[in-house]
Amino acid sequence: MPAITPEPSSTPDAGTPVPRRTSWAEAAAAADQAKPAAHVPAPTRRPARPPVTAQPPAQASGAAHPGEHHSLTTAVADDGDTPAPPSSYVPETPAFRRIRPTAADVIADSPMPDFISSPGLFVKEQKPRPVGGVRGAIYAMTRGAWNMGPSAKQRDEDELARRIARQLQGSYNTAVLSLKGGIGKTSTTVGVGLTLAEFRGDAPCAIDANPDSGDLVERALGEGIYQQASPRTITDLLQNIESVDSLTALARYMHHAGRLHLIAGEQDPEVSDSLTAEEYLRIRKLISNYYSVALTDCGTGVTHNAMSGILQSADNLVIAAGYAVSGAKRARSTLHWLASHGYEDLARNAVVVITDKDEVSSRVDKDAIEEHLAGICRQLIAVPHDRGVADGDLVTLDVLRPETRRAYKEIAAAIVDGYR
Repeated sequence: MPAITPEPSSTPDAGTPVPRRTSWAEAAAAADQAKPAAHVPAPTRRPARPPVTAQPPAQASGAAHPGEHHSLTTAVADDGDTPAPPSSYVPETPAFRRIRPTAADVIADSPMPDFISSPGLFVKEQKPRPVGGVRGAIYAMTRGAWNMGPSAKQRDEDELARRIARQLQGSYNTAVLSLKGGIGKTSTTVGVGLTLAEFRGDAPCAIDANPDSGDLVERALGEGIYQQASPRTITDLLQNIESVDSLTALARYMHHAGRLHLIAGEQDPEVSDSLTAEEYLRIRKLISNYYSVALTDCGTGVTHNAMSGILQSADNLVIAAGYAVSGAKRARSTLHWLASHGYEDLARNAVVVITDKDEVSSRVDKDAIEEHLAGICRQLIAVPHDRGVADGDLVTLDVLRPETRRAYKEIAAAIVDGYR
């Protein structure tokens, strides 16, 4: 930058100092020195540059000593009180200068969605696929382009499946009992057990604790298959229970109908009634280590040896009944007996299942029987007449009527709902 030469002026009086012009850098430094003390945010400094020295300004006659040199870094001293900055002084960036934010600053300051806690923000919600009916046919013909969503019936079925599949914390046991034989107790245990196995992620277990040579496994596997299998029973398990320390070891005493695991009851009449409450509780404790849901098929009545252990460990009950005046009375008597013997909660939360096993005549007032039982239990569910259940042989879900399968789903959902 060229030096600035002071303008010519008239000759001053003797002894009067002659003011001199300075460069813009000197003027800026002097202005900064003269500002009142105020809080100014510290500006960002640029990297120091080497000092730039200007040519000395022209000498005014009589204004300075001969041989005096001035540079751009020489301070202005109007009255001699302002100190001169060092020769390496570099003017600071003005405080009002805007600093352009970097891309990293913008990303850091911008609110970002959380990929972990809010994954749904990045996925479009899809309407459930309709299954069956007109909606399912339209969905199939259009290859998913036209999705009308599930019907009310399908939504209801999906809700039942969700209730059955609810994740459980711990192990739970449901006892299935009745005061009269031949009214659907064992078929209900098998049908509900297979339904639980179909919808739950964990396999359920069914225990035959009937002292009268129960046929739970035969109804689940079929008589022929059970006879060909190793006839391990609950008695065999009790005799070797101390050596069972894993699910693999327990499996040697189990039978499997698909994903439903079963423990067969004792078939020998001489020892079938020997199962005690303490022995049942040992079995139940072992099962609780490996299964979250267990069903116990009890015998007829509530006073046999193992019954006190079964009721003591039960989380809820299923009371089997039939469409007959005698069957309804027996079911009601069972609930009253439970309530009066210390099992009031089990009676209040019981699920009563009425099975139309023999397709009763039209003279029976089914509505009156249902009304007679509905007020003394948590839920009453009717299983319609179905030859796949009434024959007393193998029970498989594939051959059951849709209404029967629906009833078993309702029972399974009610059972899981009772696990609190």
